[in-house]
Order: sequence, then C-alpha cells, then structure tokens
Amino acid sequence: MTVIYIDADACPVKAEAEKVATRHGIRMVLVSNGGIRPSANPLVDSVFVSDGPDEADMWIADNAGAGDVVITGDIPLADRCVQGGAKVLKHNGEELHLRNIGQVLATRDLMQDLRSADPFRQGGGKPFSKADRSRFLDALERVVQAAKRG
Repeated sequence: MTVIYIDADACPVKAEAEKVATRHGIRMVLVSNGGIRPSANPLVDSVFVSDGPDEADMWIADNAGAGDVVITGDIPLADRCVQGGAKVLKHNGEELHLRNIGQVLATRDLMQDLRSADPFRQGGGKPFSKADRSRFLDALERVVQAAKRG
C-alpha cells in the first residue's frame, strides 16, 4: 500500500500533502528532528529522529520503497529513494526519477562546489511561490494516482 513520506523539517507543502493523502485515504509519515506539531489526522504519523546529521534522511531511505511517494528537497535522499523504487517529488512539483536524478545530483554537486569556491556566491534560490505550490499539488495528485494503480 502506498505511503507518502515527507522530509518534514523544512517542507513548505505539508498541509497540501496532507489534503491529498486524506482525499485518497493513504498514510502519510512526517519525519523530522522535532519541532513539528503532530497532526490530529489519523492518517498522518509523525516520526521524530535523533538530532544527528541526516538522521531523518536515513530513516526515510530505509523505510520508503517501491510504490511509495517521497517529498523532499534533499537531492542525495531523493537519489537513494529513486534507486529504491519510490516516486520522488521536490516541493515545487518537479518529479525526480531514474532518467533525471543523475543530472540533478551532478548539478547540485557543481553548485555546491561553486559556492564553496566563491564565498560571495551565497544566498538561496528564488522564493517559494503560489505557482510552485500549485505545481506541487498537481504533481502529487498525478503521482499518488499512478502509485495507487501500481
């Protein structure tokens, strides 16, 4: 049975994902280091991992598998989940899969190298928008329906 796993510490689309999970009657698991209020929704479980680096990522990668959906902005975690057969979505609705994860991972590594080589090349990307939220909802609906079909 399909489960939605969310790398929840910095996830801006938890509420949207919960709406989709509820509409489809599927379990959703919020994984974090703490500081997130558990949902009253009986379909939503909260898993709190220790404060070590990448503990939430390791928990998700160890538990998500084929037919599951993972929501994360962490590209190495996305790579592990894709390799394990899960469907992966970024917060902006971009789907990561076997055909594109290598390129996305390489781009992430390149940008990390550029930032470390130039201390003045800092700052985040563009702010999260209503259009990103809308794309995410559309993509999650599509991915959940596909996962339910098998």
